Amino acid sequence: MNFDSKDKTENRDFEGSKFREKVYSKVVRAGKRTYFFDVKATRKDELYLTITESKKRGDYDDNAFFEKFKIFLYREDFENFSNGLADVLDYIKENQPPTGEDENSILNRDFVEVDFDDLVK
Repeated sequence: MNFDSKDKTENRDFEGSKFREKVYSKVVRAGKRTYFFDVKATRKDELYLTITESKKRGDYDDNAFFEKFKIFLYREDFENFSNGLADVLDYIKENQPPTGEDENSILNRDFVEVDFDDLVK
């Protein structure tokens, strides 16, 4: 399988011995969090997905760092993962208590971000 894309980059795997090819990436910013959806190829050119959540944090000395959590999702798990995700999203949509506001007014409202870690200082 040959991937000819200007988005193509090579990344070292965890062992540092072989290169992994990043085939496609999508970045989603959501408040304080950023999600990275990266499609990569294995040594056998099988595609898999990594989902990374990154959140900027700070310690008590105001030194900023990023906390990252990563999920690896392989082809044999795509359907089950997709079905499970769709199921829980449908459940949330159907069972979310009404707020008295329509979805558009909620999306356009200004929010004040509260970091609960700051409340204990």
